[in-house]
Amino acid sequence: MDAPTDRRARTPRSTGTDLALVAGFAAIIAVCALLPAIKLAGPVPITLQTFGVLLSGAVLGARRGLLAVLLYLAVGAAGLPVFSGGAAGLGVLAGPTAGYLVGFPVAAALCGLLVERLPRRLVRQSVPAIFAAGLLSSAVAIHTLGMAGLVWRAGMTWSQAFGVDAAFWIGDVVKNVAMAVVATAVHRAFPDLLARRAPARQPQPA
Repeated sequence: MDAPTDRRARTPRSTGTDLALVAGFAAIIAVCALLPAIKLAGPVPITLQTFGVLLSGAVLGARRGLLAVLLYLAVGAAGLPVFSGGAAGLGVLAGPTAGYLVGFPVAAALCGLLVERLPRRLVRQSVPAIFAAGLLSSAVAIHTLGMAGLVWRAGMTWSQAFGVDAAFWIGDVVKNVAMAVVATAVHRAFPDLLARRAPARQPQPA
């Protein structure tokens, strides 16, 4: 006879709830992108987009965070002015910021994956743990792919792209601190927002 399973761990989450969360966080990213940007030397402005992107992963987890960012990119590519500065269309995805935009869904998924692996107590209480997940995801995905986009689309050398990208790091640290504070607060208020991990199956007697 099979051992009893934890029914709570296997309770499916409402599809409607998931769709609403994905759409809601896509809207949050769009709002963050449309807030006034800080224009520095170089072709890429500093916006709150990365705050919204990493918050999506940290709050929703890898799968839904990824879907939220992909929905945001799809809406912008379709012509709605939701990219930084109110830009829209496929041309934005072919410009010098293309690498950063491509890095957004990767970063959201990676941040969500890292947060999902944390003990639930840390997810609700440890700002440093969430901050580390966000900053690592940003460094691996957004900054790396962003520099690759500058080399590819803006004709920069890797050294020049690194110099442009370095200007974003202080802002990125601040945004990740804010993201971690908000994410831990959300998880304290809604402790079941992340999907439960199924318990490990116990070996059955022969």
